[in-house]
Order: sequence, then structure tokens, then C-alpha cells
Amino acid sequence: MKALRSIATVGLLVASAAGATRAQAPPPAPQSREAIFKAARDVMDKAGVATLVTLDAKGAPDSRIVEPFPVEPDWVVWMATTSASRKVTEIARDPRVAMTYFDPATPGYVTLVGRAAIVRDPAEKAKRWKDAWTVFYKDRNRGADYTLIRVTATRLEISSPARGMNNDPLTWAPVTVPLR
Repeated sequence: MKALRSIATVGLLVASAAGATRAQAPPPAPQSREAIFKAARDVMDKAGVATLVTLDAKGAPDSRIVEPFPVEPDWVVWMATTSASRKVTEIARDPRVAMTYFDPATPGYVTLVGRAAIVRDPAEKAKRWKDAWTVFYKDRNRGADYTLIRVTATRLEISSPARGMNNDPLTWAPVTVPLR
């Protein structure tokens, strides 16, 4: 229930940004890429987890919560999963994905849109391993059941009034930056 209230709060913040009379609402202030990226990384760090959306065989969205590694400087995000997971099958078929991070404390969200790849390289698997996962994978990061997903973001969207990232007052569109 708390999450639903937080989501509703984001909606109210967006609606409030639109103002009671749209004609009087000022346009959002332009933000530097550096400020947008700093705010986005802050939201992502505070969220800790994200919702990963893939496309099923019929093109319908499938979503689930994932625990990604921290975003890299080039807006690549890595996560680990079992090779038998639905997301691995779906990404192999269609690499288009979206990831949304939600920080309920401020509130704010970041969505990364991009392409995912399945990575089974032993060096990458060893580099991205957490000992806490030993109970989930038979041979730790060396087994075929441990797989990585690399998401290369092509677009970033952020809505976080507390960080100065305000939605468009007329359309409610978030601050959006093409990355590639």
C-alpha cells in the first residue's frame, strides 16, 4: 500500500507541476546533461532495484523486479540471472528493454530504454559476482546456470521535482536525453 501511495504521489507531483491553469504554467527550465545525469544516478542509487521490462513472443511486455549492478559511466547496466529465466529467453528473441528505477523517498523515477544482450563470458561472470548468490548457483559464477544481462541504454528519462527535474507542465513528459 505504501508503494501505491508513493506512485500516487509522483502522479500528484506531475499534476501539480502542470498547475491549476495550464496557460500560466512556466515551461520546464532547461537542464544541463551533467545535472540530468547526476540526478538520474542519484535516483538509481537510492532505488537499489529496478523493474526490467522485456517483450514476450507475442510482443506483450513482461516486467519483473531486478537487482542491477550500479550503472556504469557509459549508461550500461549489468544484472545477473539464471540461464533458465524467462528474461533470458525473451532478450534472446528481442533485445529491446526498458528499466525503471523508483525512489519513493523523494519521490522520483528514472527510465532507461535500450537494448539488452546475454553475456556468458567467464571473465565478465567472474567480475560480476556476489558471494551472497552462492546459494542460488550450483558452481557459483563458473556454472552454465549463472548468466549476465548487459543493458546498453539509448535513452534516459527522469522525473524528480526534488532534484529539479520537472515534467513538462502541459504533456507531463519527463526530462528526456538521448544517449546514443
